[in-house]
Amino acid sequence: MVDEDGMARRYGSPRAVVGPGGAPTRRAFGAPYESITFPTATRARANLTITLAAQPVFELSTSTPVSRRLRRSIRRCGERTLFERKTLELADLRRIDALTLQHGMELLRLGPGDCGIVPAFWRSLTENRASYALLCAEAQHSPNPGSLLVEVVGGPEQAPLDVIDDITGRFETGSRGLILHIAPDIDTARRLRGARVSCLAIDFAGVAHDGARDWQAAVDLIAAARQSCGQILLINLRPERALGAQAAGATHAVFATLEPRMV
Repeated sequence: MVDEDGMARRYGSPRAVVGPGGAPTRRAFGAPYESITFPTATRARANLTITLAAQPVFELSTSTPVSRRLRRSIRRCGERTLFERKTLELADLRRIDALTLQHGMELLRLGPGDCGIVPAFWRSLTENRASYALLCAEAQHSPNPGSLLVEVVGGPEQAPLDVIDDITGRFETGSRGLILHIAPDIDTARRLRGARVSCLAIDFAGVAHDGARDWQAAVDLIAAARQSCGQILLINLRPERALGAQAAGATHAVFATLEPRMV
């Protein structure tokens, strides 16, 4: 990921996209996603399928893709509803994260200068702080592995700031960093002010941002998050709100797909 503070030197630069005549070109917001699906099972012998889809992450100031983020879906086999994470044991969370990292790196295919974002559960990092970092180091074993960001979900916004700082200090390296995925709540964003976090992620699928009144509330949320962190990644942002989101303080976005649905 790249920002005005020179994060490109740490996280790598975007892979060039060259059009006719050798001139750089911008990739469409709705670029097709590559995906992979694999099975696993819980300790309670429930069969799961996990799907990872690689979404382009856009730098809002240039409208160019600078990274790819893995969207993860976990389902019980044979059911259409999303599997509830609260029924998973810690051992299940660790196994899912380990498999996500293994298959996700194959999907991302990071090279020199590339940057990828993989999801992980907060408890995977907090319960055994060295284990997951070691898995990431093994996944980045090539001489020029590219940069890896871990988007942690499931509780980081509720953790004490000293715990967040400890996890960040132990985990981040020159080619690896953390993104805190937080609830879309202004008070939550403000509480993180002062934490040593490189990037906050907010899922706008749960934030009304269509009408003018809704958008003003969304702007306040973005501004509060930016006051707490130098980089703000908005997930499922409507493409027509890109310029407004940048003006409010967002730096990066994964755009919502606005394909028509058949009912």
